[in-house]
Amino acid sequence: MQPTDGIPSRSQVRRQDRAVDDAAWIKALLHRVPVGVIATAYEGQPFINTNMFVFDEAANAIYLHTATTGRTRTNIEHDERVCVSVSEMGRLLPADTALAFSVEYASVVVFGRASIVTERDEARAALQMLLDKYFAHLQPGDDYRPITDEEIERTAVYRIQIDAWSGKKKEAPPDFPGAFRYGEWS
Repeated sequence: MQPTDGIPSRSQVRRQDRAVDDAAWIKALLHRVPVGVIATAYEGQPFINTNMFVFDEAANAIYLHTATTGRTRTNIEHDERVCVSVSEMGRLLPADTALAFSVEYASVVVFGRASIVTERDEARAALQMLLDKYFAHLQPGDDYRPITDEEIERTAVYRIQIDAWSGKKKEAPPDFPGAFRYGEWS
C-alpha cells in the first residue's frame, strides 16, 4: 500500500524481493525469537530498549516487563506508539568483492500501541507466559513458587497491541560457496 504523498506505509518493506507477507511465518518468528528491541519516543527523542518478550497470538499482542519506573514507562505514558523489532541471523555469505558480502537473516517489525497492564490477572498471565517461553521445562508449584501479588506490584507489565507488521528475510541456497555461521571461523 502506497500513500498518495509518495511515502511508503510504515509496514511496507523497501526490498520487496525479501518481503514476507505470510502471517504464519511472521507469527512463528515472533514465537521463536528470544529477544526484541522496543522503540519509543519522548518529545522527539528516540529511545530503544532490548527486552525479552512473549507474543500472545490469541490477543494479537506482545507482552514484556520492566521496572515500575524508568524511561520505557515514561515514554509510553507520554506516547503509546511503539515499534518492536526482532531478528535472527543466518549464515554469513562471503564474496569476491567487498560490496557483494552478505548475510542471511529473518526479521519482523511490529507497529503498535503500548499500555501498562493494570489488571492483576492479565499481568499475572503475561508474566506466566514469559516464564513459560523462557523456562518451558520448569513448572510453577513444582519447580518454583508461582507469581505472587507482591511480585506483580514490583514490575511494570506492558501490552503492545499490534496494529501492523512486516516480515523480511534473505536466504541463500544450502550449497552457497563458503557460507558459514558467525563465530565458526578458526
